[in-house]
Amino acid sequence: MPFNVPIALTLFRLFLVPVFIFLFYLPFTWAPFAAAFAFWLAAITDALDGYAARKLKQSTRFGAFLDPVADKLMVALALVLLVEQYSSVWLTIPAIIMIGREIVISALREWMAEIGKRGTVAVSWIGKYKTAFQMIAIIGLIWKQSDFMVYLAYALLYVAAVLTFWSMLAYIMAAWKDLTAE
Repeated sequence: MPFNVPIALTLFRLFLVPVFIFLFYLPFTWAPFAAAFAFWLAAITDALDGYAARKLKQSTRFGAFLDPVADKLMVALALVLLVEQYSSVWLTIPAIIMIGREIVISALREWMAEIGKRGTVAVSWIGKYKTAFQMIAIIGLIWKQSDFMVYLAYALLYVAAVLTFWSMLAYIMAAWKDLTAE
């Protein structure tokens, strides 16, 4: 396994998964902030590992595989925990959209790679904005420092859900010709 700065950041993000879960369930008043901080730290390493890989010219196949696994694991886990905690259809709906989109796009990318057209479903600007709104919303919902923060986080989560659905449609439309060719 190659080891470099971007891979170290990604592995650190994976290390934060059980830390985040532990902090999320602690019964102390400071626990929501600590869990939100752990999630924020994971979100920052998500941004930094890709930047470091490009800047330091340390892109590897292993890193390209591991990075999206770490990202999707942390986000899906956080959404599942939040759905449980809030027990609200208003949080469940965007969470289903976001987790469902990740499953659809992962399957689409895998299939497109099999037919040699992986670049057709590359990351777009919509996905980057979606990720930013999603991360900020999740941090706010975890921390829940005030009612205003929670309402704002819900609004941002719905913006992220719309962008999530839009990006899924964009990916499907980009691959549509190949999907329907017989």
